[in-house]
Amino acid sequence: QVQLVESGGGLVQPGGSLRLSCVASRRTFSTYAAGWFRQAPGKEREFVAAITWSGGNTYYADSLKGRFTISRHNAKNTVYLQIQNLKPEDTAVYYCAASTAWGTNFAAGIDSWGQGTQVTVSS
Repeated sequence: QVQLVESGGGLVQPGGSLRLSCVASRRTFSTYAAGWFRQAPGKEREFVAAITWSGGNTYYADSLKGRFTISRHNAKNTVYLQIQNLKPEDTAVYYCAASTAWGTNFAAGIDSWGQGTQVTVSS
């Protein structure tokens, strides 16, 4: 397991952008696939995006393609989530996760979660 710490959340006006960061405690983070999930008030946690250990492959929730970009910098043990054109419905706690699996097994392979960072989109 790795310890994950998210940052970068906050209050943003509709149409704005944010970059969330997730820093891992161990250099072995570079051997994990990583991803972002979010949980809005009263709703279940939902998948947002994931990236392979090398950063060479990514995939996104179909409903979120186009406004979200996941990337990573393994030398910094960090994975990022760039969000453009924020909407009120993007308001949620965003969680980072590290997984030992990829593809359809990504979620099942998660062995580490961050504590989450709050994103609030409001005018």
